[in-house]
Amino acid sequence: MIFVTVGTHEQQFDRLVAAVDRIKGEKPQIGEVVIQTGYSGYKPEHCRWKNFYSYQEMVDYTKKAGIVITHGGPSSFMLPIKMGKVPIVVPRQKKYGEHVNDHQLNFCRKIRSRCGILLVEDTALLDDLIVNYDSRTSGVMPEPENHTQQFVDQLQRIIDELMGF
Repeated sequence: MIFVTVGTHEQQFDRLVAAVDRIKGEKPQIGEVVIQTGYSGYKPEHCRWKNFYSYQEMVDYTKKAGIVITHGGPSSFMLPIKMGKVPIVVPRQKKYGEHVNDHQLNFCRKIRSRCGILLVEDTALLDDLIVNYDSRTSGVMPEPENHTQQFVDQLQRIIDELMGF
């Protein structure tokens, strides 16, 4: 199963929702896809979806998923990392009306190699990444669940460094 979450930001993320729905329509062999669409206006035709899931549902879907695709909010991509998964992270971008600025994109570019995420800036690249996920995640080392505090401390140091503290 693939689980996609766009977070709770009040701007749409149609670019990601539509891309995943298109991929599922063209490649049904990828299996079940569940999307948390948030405030997106696009309504998926090929995937199971809901605007918002409860926190427990999000945890359950993340645990069950073989692939987790998230927006660039740290809370969303830290959950799969905490579970030992390598998330595909698609940051919201200002030029598409998905956020007020490009802080998600800039942040994810800075931390991608340190935190075990697969960064996708262009949703046209998702097809290949989903189909070849296992080979693309080989060698990417997410923090195991029992090292959560160590990961949080490392992420805090990165944030402090980026903010000049």
